[in-house]
Amino acid sequence: MRRVLIVSEQAVGGASPAGTIDLDAAWKLHPQVALRPEPFGALLYHFGTRKLSFLKNRTIVAIVESLPQHPSVRAALQANGVEEDAARPYLRALDTLADSHMIVPS
Repeated sequence: MRRVLIVSEQAVGGASPAGTIDLDAAWKLHPQVALRPEPFGALLYHFGTRKLSFLKNRTIVAIVESLPQHPSVRAALQANGVEEDAARPYLRALDTLADSHMIVPS
């Protein structure tokens, strides 16, 4: 059975971050994860766990794609125009991706 994870700003807007993501650490896509851009956002597929995730927000796609280029999550958020007071849904989405091993510390 395949497991599907849908990550969207709407789905996580009011939730507080789970705390998996260290804002001052560098993160990247897991080496076994492929990201495929789509009109609605992107698909992520983990070849090791066979999990499929949907990113339903282009901003979170840009953040995830830019993670390896920044020394920290905080820097990736800032580079993508996400202010600290608006970061909660993106942090929650990143927490979800980290919990499902789609992204890992660098």
